[in-house]
Parts: sequence; C-alpha cells; structure tokens
Amino acid sequence: MAIREIIRMGHPTLRKVAEPVPEDFIGTPEFHTLVEDMRDTLAASGGIGLAAPQIDVSLQIAVVEVDELPSRYGTIPPIPFSVYVNPKITVLDEVTEGYWEGCLSVPGMRGFVERPQHIRVDYLDANGEPGSYEALGFQATLFQHEFDHLFGVLYVDKLKDPTLFAYEEEFDEFGLPEVESQS
Repeated sequence: MAIREIIRMGHPTLRKVAEPVPEDFIGTPEFHTLVEDMRDTLAASGGIGLAAPQIDVSLQIAVVEVDELPSRYGTIPPIPFSVYVNPKITVLDEVTEGYWEGCLSVPGMRGFVERPQHIRVDYLDANGEPGSYEALGFQATLFQHEFDHLFGVLYVDKLKDPTLFAYEEEFDEFGLPEVESQS
C-alpha cells in the first residue's frame, strides 16, 4: 500500500473531533486501503500506535501494534496488529500513573502525563465485529493516548506540570527527575 505523511501539532485536523466510521464503510476497498496505509505508516515510523487523524483522515480509526520488546516503559506485553473503529473507553479504576509520553505528531518531544491505569476498550474491529479489551498499566496509557487523537486531544493538553516537558535529546542526555504520581 502506501506510507502516508504524519501531520504535526499545529495542523487543524489534529484538533477536530473525528467522524464516527459508518458501519457500511467497514469492509469496503477504501477502508481496507486506509487500514493498510495506516499499518505501513506505523511500521515505517517505528511507533506503536497511530490514529487516522494523524495522517489527515478525520475518521475514528486507530491501529496498534506492540512487539514484545523492552522499552523505556519497561517490558510491554505484545499486542498484535489491531484495528479499533469507533472505540469507547470505560475507566474501570480511577487510580492513575504517569509515563513520559511521546507522539509521532509531536516529534522530538516527551512529556509526563498521568492517566487511569485500568480501562476497558469497546470497539469494532476491521471486519466490523464488536470487540472488548481490558487494558492495564502502560497498555491503558497507550489506548488513551491513541484514542485522544480521535477527539482532537494531544498528550501535551494533559500535562499537569509544564516543567515536565522536554526535547528527547535533552531527556536522553540529562534525564529528568523521577516524578511521583499524584493519585
């Protein structure tokens, strides 16, 4: 398929509430092309999640793929390539934890964001079948981060402390102090 351009913070599409995907669009050749383009774009970017608005398509679709690799977040349980259409999040536990988040649409930056760590995701899959997934820890953060894009929200909007926002190069070189969650 194709690798699409990832738009960056400041582009108006990233601040719009994306349109719900009509069920009759799921399964069409156009839908499958979009999903494959998102998969190719995600793989080429080295990311673990991508929302359609990040490639300037204002539809409620996100894709996630996590290999079982250690990362700066610790070892993340793998998630095979998955498509989430019109997803809804239900917080199952209000306890929050923070992570240093980054974003393909805010390249070169990291910010400390606290989010609930136990959620359920209800969605339609790439075949239009309903699905539900319970996520804990960093996986919960990942889904909230990606699905925020579907509602015009970037992780920078969730920063409680602007001093905990840094360029990746400085973050890597100097590190930043450990942050205690406020939950």
